[in-house]
Amino acid sequence: MTSLEKSKRYKIWIGLVLLVLTGMVGHAETPTVRAKFSADSVLIGDQFQLEVEVDKDMMEIVEFPLLKGTLGDSTEIEILGESDVDTLKSDGRRMTLRKEYTLTSFDEGDYHTGKFPVLYVDKNIVDTLWSQDSLRIVVNTIPVDTVKQTIHDVKRPIHTPVRFGEFSGYLAMGLVGVLVLGSIIWLIVKKLRKRSLFGDKKVPDEPPHVTAIKQLEKLHNQKLWQSGKYKQYYTGITDILRQYLSSRYPIKAMEMTSKEIIDRMQRESLTDVSMKRLSDTLFTADFVKFAKYTPDADQNEAAYTDAYYFVEETKIGEPVEESPVENPQKEEEMTPKTTDEKEA
Repeated sequence: MTSLEKSKRYKIWIGLVLLVLTGMVGHAETPTVRAKFSADSVLIGDQFQLEVEVDKDMMEIVEFPLLKGTLGDSTEIEILGESDVDTLKSDGRRMTLRKEYTLTSFDEGDYHTGKFPVLYVDKNIVDTLWSQDSLRIVVNTIPVDTVKQTIHDVKRPIHTPVRFGEFSGYLAMGLVGVLVLGSIIWLIVKKLRKRSLFGDKKVPDEPPHVTAIKQLEKLHNQKLWQSGKYKQYYTGITDILRQYLSSRYPIKAMEMTSKEIIDRMQRESLTDVSMKRLSDTLFTADFVKFAKYTPDADQNEAAYTDAYYFVEETKIGEPVEESPVENPQKEEEMTPKTTDEKEA
């Protein structure tokens, strides 16, 4: 073999070695992705982990996907959360990154989710790297042995004897409440009885004619018409008569007109004299109150006298049989006296 041939052979070997070394270096610089589940099978509702590791050069950039909802195309595997990216080891320019996803599933089945993706960025190159192995998880239901495990009926409540100590407290509170309530009622009744005996002893109501006579005498002694207060004087007389009629007879005289009162009293057993006294008093008062009529002194005194004798003639009991005109002596005895006459 000549020296030229040897030189060519050496160059070929050197070229092959360089090619192999170049391929090895290029392969070492490419990141690798590994993904696996923390268990091959789980029960429904159990939580398990998806562990993802990436070996890369410290100058290379990888991005783990942000997973939400479900894992990939599988709608049965739910994502509950994820951890931060952790650096497991660093050897020179090489380093290993790790990230975990917490998963669960509520549907039984054998799920193949495929390879796991990781985003790879190198200078101006953006690519997706996939895990070396495909992911697979089996979700099982809880086995129920209906042969060995018998389903029983719901047990009835346990009846235990009632003890006195269980309700003695409530009984004592009830007795105290009854005593307090009884004491309050007794004090109220005692107070009412004491007030009725000493302070608020009820006085029997006096007959309607007695009340009317007292009110008429009081009104007459005020000397209203002598002071020119005709309307006030006649209003007082008619109000006293209306109150007397409402108490003496079954009529609502306070709500009736003078004519309605006269028409209604025609049904009662009254003498012509009494009816004339009532009508004269009421109609004269209407003229004074509504027509601004000014009566003379004789009419003013007659209004009082007629009202007075009407009450006396219609009071409950024996009425006066003779009119004051027919018996002057009786008239003098029954004529109401003023305050000045009483003092004389």
